[in-house]
Amino acid sequence: MRYDPGVMDGLIKKTSRLMLLLVLGVMATGCDTISSDFQDLVDQLSPTSPAKAGEWATDFADPENQQRGLTLLGNAPWGGGEEYLKLYRNCIEGPFDPLVKAAAIRALAFHGDPADAVLLAKGLDDPVTYVRHEAAKGLQRLHDPAVADDIWQHLVVEEDGGVKIELAVALGQYPKDSVFQALVNSLDAQELAVNLAAADSLRTLTGENHGLDSQSWLAWYQSAKNPFGLEEVYLYPVYTRPLGWLERINIFNPIVWEKPSLPRGLDVKGLRSTWTDDESTTAEGT
Repeated sequence: MRYDPGVMDGLIKKTSRLMLLLVLGVMATGCDTISSDFQDLVDQLSPTSPAKAGEWATDFADPENQQRGLTLLGNAPWGGGEEYLKLYRNCIEGPFDPLVKAAAIRALAFHGDPADAVLLAKGLDDPVTYVRHEAAKGLQRLHDPAVADDIWQHLVVEEDGGVKIELAVALGQYPKDSVFQALVNSLDAQELAVNLAAADSLRTLTGENHGLDSQSWLAWYQSAKNPFGLEEVYLYPVYTRPLGWLERINIFNPIVWEKPSLPRGLDVKGLRSTWTDDESTTAEGT
């Protein structure tokens, strides 16, 4: 290949300008942000080993380490092994730190069996709000009709708005009269986000749309011969966010967002879905 000084000089100048812009951009974000962003990049390029994650998850003397390890196991595709499932269940049932319980609940929701929904439902009675919050979110991923009454009853008495939202979302997979009544009741809650979550679940259960008007929903329900005849497929929601600039340039371990999916244990034969790939998550988040 022939060496062309002009071409090489041009490449060097372009590279120099790019590096200068990169440095200026980094300087503009502030020292704390720089440190945090580069640490995140290092973590992505050299993720924690499975052995280390397992070591932390079984560090019963350090709740922070144990919570970190359980989170890593729960997010790992191989975190559904039988020994891991036993660990999650034991951490939920035992007298562990709330941080540990919440992490174990999330991990079991990702990897557990439908029957584990009963164990997650027990977390709805926990005195710590974020444990109840994780339990409510976890019940969106595991389907078991045995927990439907637990969910709607807790929706009626729960005081935290965030937990109520997740409970209302979880009820969208259970076509029952008691569930319908609890959701309609939530349309009159003080928190608008709870109202919207309840209305969305009502639409999923019935295929109808009466907005936030509880009286309109009740009037329709009383006249409907088969209120759940047009039930739609329930898909649990997922979390996304916009990618950071370091995440965008990380070609070695690109982020792939999870898509809404069916809860394990839910039979969707004969039901229709209103979700398409066009509504899936993008690099910009949702």
